[in-house]
Amino acid sequence: MKKLLSLLFALTLLLALAACGTSSKEKDSSSGDGDTKKLVIGASNVPHAEILEKAKPILAEKGIDLKIEVFQDYILPNKALESKELDANYFQHIPYLDNQIKENGYDFVSAGAIHIEPMAVYSKNYKSLDELPDGGTVIFSNSVAEQGRVLSLLEKGGLIKLKDGVDKVSATVADIAENPKNIKFQPDYEPSLLPQIFNNNEGDAVVINANYALDAGLNPVEDSIEIEGSESPYANIITVRKEDEKKEEIKTLVEVLQSKEIQDFINEEYKGAVIPVSE
Repeated sequence: MKKLLSLLFALTLLLALAACGTSSKEKDSSSGDGDTKKLVIGASNVPHAEILEKAKPILAEKGIDLKIEVFQDYILPNKALESKELDANYFQHIPYLDNQIKENGYDFVSAGAIHIEPMAVYSKNYKSLDELPDGGTVIFSNSVAEQGRVLSLLEKGGLIKLKDGVDKVSATVADIAENPKNIKFQPDYEPSLLPQIFNNNEGDAVVINANYALDAGLNPVEDSIEIEGSESPYANIITVRKEDEKKEEIKTLVEVLQSKEIQDFINEEYKGAVIPVSE
């Protein structure tokens, strides 16, 4: 009887110790300094999602599990951020964000600038803006926030001249002072459709955002007839809800994306079609 009781006591003690060990392990894997924080980021496919994929293992080493949601337009990523389906998004520049805040009342801020995507002009039939014919047509985005950017690019290429003193970020077609070739402007198209419009050879020239150009297999540096320089103020940013601006995981995300490793990747991968920035 004593042997049986001793055996039962030993088994009970062994089970208790095993339970304690399991509880301790579970606690170690789910709490404390070893915690993994999840970040869900909405991004355009190219180059944003590709850059985030490169940053993913670096973030994992810092305890951040990055999930990337890819969007094909410029409207839904902000709606998803507002509804808290996302922790941040990465696809837009500050002039576009400012316009979206004005139109929709978003309480968003920039957590940091990551890269510039030089906007460029493409043509199937002409090798420079100088070659565009009198009365030719230039097609570009219907985004109000992009119109000043497009016109500044066309002015840089000598096609038009804007009114003196006009704010070039907010300029519209109505602010054109000189148009010697009587170019017709068609700012009527969804940005995502512009590569297809170019491929269909519509218009004499098409102005395309770099992310859509790259996604369609166009190289802004090699295939365009006019391109923005690195002085462009349209840096793409990490956008967050204002309440989340100072979260450590957001700060870490921006630090990693602005790191030399990621900047080197951008330079090597996109060869000038995407230009890294740091703050």
